[in-house]
Amino acid sequence: MKKRYLLITALILLLSGCNKVTKDNYNKIKSGMTYEEVVKFLGEPEGCSEALGISNCEWKNDDAHIAVTFISNQVTIAVAEGLK
Repeated sequence: MKKRYLLITALILLLSGCNKVTKDNYNKIKSGMTYEEVVKFLGEPEGCSEALGISNCEWKNDDAHIAVTFISNQVTIAVAEGLK
């Protein structure tokens, strides 16, 4: 029984540390970065839409989200809401 509580506690701590949608990570996004560079610190996006060489990708967590527009695989616009 004690082992189960330790496992559950460890899992909760691990999952709470996975939040990559933060103000610090948003501030790392710079114009001209590639998709791959952004994914290194934000992780895989929840989704991307693409048309005519323009990709719009979004990262979400609870009430916070970061949206990045890539043109020819380079950051052109990044916006965020609800970051802590």
